[in-house]
Formats: sequence, C-alpha cells, structure tokens
Amino acid sequence: MTIRGKFKGLDDAGKAVVREAAGAGYTEAGTFTHDATVSVFTFRCQVPAGKPEDDEDDAALTAMAALEAFGLPHEILKVAVTDMRDIKIRRKSG
Repeated sequence: MTIRGKFKGLDDAGKAVVREAAGAGYTEAGTFTHDATVSVFTFRCQVPAGKPEDDEDDAALTAMAALEAFGLPHEILKVAVTDMRDIKIRRKSG
C-alpha cells in the first residue's frame, strides 16, 4: 500500500515522529518519505493478506489504520494498492 497525502498543521513534535518513521521500505507499521518541510508525504505500508478473499478495500482500510496510529493530522490525496499475489515472476531459463 502507498498512501500519498499532506499534513495539516504539523507541529515540531509531529515532524520528529515523521522523521523517526522515515524510510523507503514497506513494513507493517509503515514508513514515511516526505518533502524538506515535512508538509507532504508518502506512507508505505505492507499489509499481509489474512485470508484468500481479502481484497484491495480490506488492505486500504488496514493501511489507513496504520497511518492513523501515528496520530498525525493529515489529508489523504491518493491510495495505491499492489497485490503481490497478482505479480508473476519470470525466471530466466538457462
């Protein structure tokens, strides 16, 4: 899951929280990348499928809950889902 958004009235303590959770990887807790002023962000979150019937809506809700857990005032601009179950890996034949 990738959530793009902007912070609304983030104070210095909030900026410190974002900087501490910075990273480009996908984790279940989530990581942030942000601009220099910490006003816009990309939140990356790994959401393991609990059941075979879990869909993109379930994953989006879980990722938004992970973002909300940080307790930072924000506005979500875009949510993108990549379901790893749909990705095919082509192996080189030797």
